[in-house]
Amino acid sequence: AEITFDNEICTSFLNYASSQHLTLFQLGLSVFYVFLFKLTHGETDLCVGSINANRHRSELVNMIGMFVSTLPYRAELNPHWSLDEVVKHVREKCLSILEHSHYPLQHILSDLHLTQSNVSFLEMMFDFTTISKDVNGLSLNRVNLQEVSLNQSYGMAKFDFSLNFTYNPSLDDNHLSCSFVCSCDLFDETTLTMIGRRFQYVLEQLFSLKSSIFISKVDLILPEEVEEREAIMFHRLENIINEAPASFAQYRIWPENQRDANSDQSYLMTHNMPFFYRLYAEDILSVKQLRHALQLIVTKHESLHTSLIYDFNKKILMQRVLTQQDINNDMFTITQSTYETDEQLNAIIENEKYNPQLFNLAQGLVFRCHLVYYKQISSNDLLSANDVIIFNFHHFVFDYPSLNIFLRDLDQAYKTGQLTTDNDTTLRYIDFAVIERQTSMTGASMYWLEALHDCKLDQSLPLPFDRYRLANEHRTIHTTSISFDFGQDLSHQFLTYASSINIKHEHLALAIYFIVLFKFTNGEKDLCISMNIDNRYRDELKSIIGLFENIIPLRCQLDPHWSVHYLLDYVREITTISMEYSYFPFQRILNQHPNVSKPAFLDISFQFLSSMTTIDNKLITISDSQLSSIPFTTNINDNMIRNKYDLSLLVQHNLNINQLSCTINASSDLFNVETIDNISQRFHSMLNQLFISVDDQMNKSIYELSLTLPNERLLMQSMNNTQVLFSSPDTCIHQEFVYQAMKHPQKVAVELDEQSLTYAELLYYVQIFSLHLVNKYAVVPGEIICQCVERSLSMAIGIMAIEMAGGVYCPLSPRDPQHRLHALVQQTHSRLILVHWLTKQMSNDGILSFDIGSLLTYNDVTSDIGDDRLSSITVISSNIAYIIFTSGSTGVPKA
Repeated sequence: AEITFDNEICTSFLNYASSQHLTLFQLGLSVFYVFLFKLTHGETDLCVGSINANRHRSELVNMIGMFVSTLPYRAELNPHWSLDEVVKHVREKCLSILEHSHYPLQHILSDLHLTQSNVSFLEMMFDFTTISKDVNGLSLNRVNLQEVSLNQSYGMAKFDFSLNFTYNPSLDDNHLSCSFVCSCDLFDETTLTMIGRRFQYVLEQLFSLKSSIFISKVDLILPEEVEEREAIMFHRLENIINEAPASFAQYRIWPENQRDANSDQSYLMTHNMPFFYRLYAEDILSVKQLRHALQLIVTKHESLHTSLIYDFNKKILMQRVLTQQDINNDMFTITQSTYETDEQLNAIIENEKYNPQLFNLAQGLVFRCHLVYYKQISSNDLLSANDVIIFNFHHFVFDYPSLNIFLRDLDQAYKTGQLTTDNDTTLRYIDFAVIERQTSMTGASMYWLEALHDCKLDQSLPLPFDRYRLANEHRTIHTTSISFDFGQDLSHQFLTYASSINIKHEHLALAIYFIVLFKFTNGEKDLCISMNIDNRYRDELKSIIGLFENIIPLRCQLDPHWSVHYLLDYVREITTISMEYSYFPFQRILNQHPNVSKPAFLDISFQFLSSMTTIDNKLITISDSQLSSIPFTTNINDNMIRNKYDLSLLVQHNLNINQLSCTINASSDLFNVETIDNISQRFHSMLNQLFISVDDQMNKSIYELSLTLPNERLLMQSMNNTQVLFSSPDTCIHQEFVYQAMKHPQKVAVELDEQSLTYAELLYYVQIFSLHLVNKYAVVPGEIICQCVERSLSMAIGIMAIEMAGGVYCPLSPRDPQHRLHALVQQTHSRLILVHWLTKQMSNDGILSFDIGSLLTYNDVTSDIGDDRLSSITVISSNIAYIIFTSGSTGVPKA
């Protein structure tokens, strides 16, 4: 692949090299590293080979012979470097390599215990050639010979992947070019051509932009690929009459449909989409007019009389628009029934929601209307107050945005008795499905491949589950749902802050969701969840009834040290870009990761809805009659619903009252109700924590935020309030100990496993040992006494004995190495170290040691307990009681 750069890029390249004091080789290699970094989806440790002339001595310059050597050039990049920082790093590397370029490649490989057959950098080569005017031609006895280029005929690649820059200053224009030469075993011509185009675009970004950018922000997606979605021409396809492959969205849910149809629990996951409406008091609707209006809608929107059948011969799911002749009946059904109690109405609603037998995809029966009369069927074909209308659609041909289209057309058709449509030019859903499959999605494919690179898509987030689902166990779809309102104040603070930093409400809620997930997963930094989108990215698609929705993954790779404000900017950026490429079908995203059998990000969901787009549609109008929607269940105490996620968050913005609410749905297979309630409370607490003092909280690091509830914080404060009011401010530690021993002599003072000492017993041993320290070792007040013992009763005796003798207690860890212990003792200038039988070997020559365990075992320490020498020891409260060494992780340990 040959690339010739225009004069602007050439000039920028040369000027940049001059301004940064770089050789052209160093700059070209730097650009190659940046390109490889992007091409390998963020690989930062890069090593390539390059040929070196190896004439490192002046006496070798004019000698004919084979001197060239191959050298490895390794660069360790930082994604947050600019080009300036990359070239600085590469320049230093190159200079260091050239200092040792005389060292043969064989020796380099031998030192690393490698052979030429298994070294990858020998298959990835870089070269930069500057053509001198002196070698362009040859003159023999005044006969000029012109050099003939063999580039066109030379077709053998010595390496898997190589980039060769050529700079020819003798040319008037385009004196900088490069070429990729790659093995045909690994790359076809189309791929190589595209690699060349992307490399040229990388150079344009690096040398055309006035401001420096991070190398992670350099884009491989070409401008025309970014605009490929906008370039799609949706129009009526004359060659498509009534049959075509199903859309990607229909294909996505087809496996679910087949699995459910073959399952004994098929009712748990149906694709019924019912909407329930009840007439207002004194309003009526004509059943005859309603039937006619529905017939007009079904005729206009071909999706509502489309069949879906899997063609086993072609191995493809086909959709076919049916005519009335194909069906031999009405293209939809109207059913009538009655109810008297809420229980009866609930039973009808449940049947409409979960009975898969109501539809027949193969026969194109995908829409039905159920009229439910209160007490008795009307004799005059009129629907009145308390009567219920149920519009039910199969999800294969209908999504939630389709409802607004349906209701708008229903109102017009009922009022006027007609619907305007042009069957010859109107865009149909079947046209969309065909055009979607013909659309080039190269840019979107590249984006999603890079966005999910190295993401553990099949690894579930470690949420606080109460139970785990077995590998062969299916989800039961039973879900616990808990909701809470933000309230007026919190809603106002949320909306005001979003407006102040110009961030969408959806992005702000999503960022907080990521923070909460980070906290609940014990610091999981690579978070990937799913989000459903309507995928009607063009105006032409917003008037078609059909299934357009898509699922996209949202990946957040957060750093706990980021401030909340920085995270908001990050989430806004990744979500905005993800939405730009959200038209890429979900199954094609998964096809990029063939080793992932079950993507775990589908188990965690996020959704943000405003009241303008909610599925409730609380009030609709048909002609002059008003209908209100009925909730999915009339039992308001029933929080058990059916859902397909392990955990999902729904944030709703009610535009009427300008307030927000939150609903958390979680699988009952995995969570107890108490756990979800706990999650809900902590999420609510996090919101309050962030927005009560916005300026302070948003500048905090993510790890500083806490899920601790207010009542828990009060409890922790009370538990940590260990301050004790002593009887006298001048009382010493050992004096307070004696006071407690005299006050509670028979109470347990220290306990370990099955051993214990009362205060009286502990005081006895402490007095004996402290007298031993004074009498035998002549311990004086202020002298540092080290103690190195395991956790034991002896440890407590030793501590208090040192204090009672007036010494300064210095603990040493038995787990420290011998040299560290020796160094610490030397720092204290201690002449005595207390040990017991497990730590005897840790004492050093020249330092006295005493086994305090002998007090309890052999009673070899004798002393007159009545000796009053202890009372003569002068210790005051301002004296040092103990010293503790630091860990020494930043240098020498300090006391």
